[in-house]
Amino acid sequence: MSLAAKIITTRWVVRLPIPMYRAGLGALLGRRFTMIEHVGRKSGEPRFVVLEVVERPDERTVTVAAGFGPTSQWYRNLRANPECHVSTGRIRRRPAHAELLDADGSAEVLAGYAERYPKAWDALSKMMRDATGEDDPEIPIVRLHLAER
Repeated sequence: MSLAAKIITTRWVVRLPIPMYRAGLGALLGRRFTMIEHVGRKSGEPRFVVLEVVERPDERTVTVAAGFGPTSQWYRNLRANPECHVSTGRIRRRPAHAELLDADGSAEVLAGYAERYPKAWDALSKMMRDATGEDDPEIPIVRLHLAER
């Protein structure tokens, strides 16, 4: 496994930005990342995940990818309960509704990302292959629709 794959599969490393967002400092990470507060499907407790923004078609829509596939805990939680809160850039904890795209919709969004950011896509797709051990991992896309202020 590559060093990059080891880093993105190390729980404490990927959770480092969460306290920043919870303290209202998410803007320091810019608009390229977002924190989703969702509800645990079994526990009912608040859960948090910080992800890279794949696409931002408008000011009220943020699109993210489940890089580790449909078994990612945050993805499964949003599938069970799509109501969540999103913090991104200067937006702090806005209510949102998660729309889980189908395979065709996900492929279209990822193709657009690969076209806009070819170097980033090459690096990320390699990391996902290394981390999952799959030649062509399934990467579902989630579109977060933020409520109006």
